[in-house]
Amino acid sequence: MPLTILDHPLASDLLAVLRNKETEPPEFRQIAERLGYLLVAEALSDMSTVDVEIETPLETTRGKQLRRPVVAVAVLRAGLGLLQSVLTLVPDAAIGFAGVQRNEETAEPIEYYNKFPELSSARVLILEPMLATGGSLSWAIDKVKENGAQDITAVCVVTAPEGLARIESDHPDVRIVAAASDRELNPNFYIAPGLGDMGDRLFGTL
Repeated sequence: MPLTILDHPLASDLLAVLRNKETEPPEFRQIAERLGYLLVAEALSDMSTVDVEIETPLETTRGKQLRRPVVAVAVLRAGLGLLQSVLTLVPDAAIGFAGVQRNEETAEPIEYYNKFPELSSARVLILEPMLATGGSLSWAIDKVKENGAQDITAVCVVTAPEGLARIESDHPDVRIVAAASDRELNPNFYIAPGLGDMGDRLFGTL
């Protein structure tokens, strides 16, 4: 399982704001989007390109464009916090949704919705900000693979060792890009030190 942890001062600065319990939802959403730009750029850094001819205001030159389409699959709800980052950087990206909620006693995923575009020819970015137990992400990867995805990168904000181990076991072919790898899961299956429940902090819910 290839794992990339962003090594960038801007990423560290933005993550510090997200971790701060005093950061209110409006600012939290803005900072998550900005951090998402760095994460998505890294997640697409190995994309192949094709040469194209371009007419500048002065002359004809050569440029490069992405060879393959990009699909972003947001794991509901927290994945919505990174969705605009993808659409800003790749406006023609197609969007899918994977609806799953966590059983608070077992931490296992409970599916309630999924809808995907064509996946087989695309770079598929699964937006799962909090990689805790790994159950939700593993489930989402299963679903996109069942629907034809072959080139998958998971985009996370923070990860826990337990979640990384789960993905390594279930889907060793999937690359993970994250802003930080945190210490552990606490007894309630939350990432520590973490940043709390990202869905609640994005949307101001309790």
